[in-house]
Amino acid sequence: MINAITPEKLYLILPSKVSQMALLYAKKFNVTIIDALRAIYHSNTYKDLEREETKLWHLGPVALMEYMDEHN
Repeated sequence: MINAITPEKLYLILPSKVSQMALLYAKKFNVTIIDALRAIYHSNTYKDLEREETKLWHLGPVALMEYMDEHN
């Protein structure tokens, strides 16, 4: 499939997912976007998100934040 998400293509999706999560995280925890990005990039959720086989890239930012609440 030409449009299939592969491990090699996943890196194209991650910045968008992380930026949307960072906005929610910053608002929820009253921190700066930079601090939110640091927290997300150092989280177990991000480690799972960057593994294509978890299929977490299917989730929207709200669901990813819920996942982060449960898994970090």
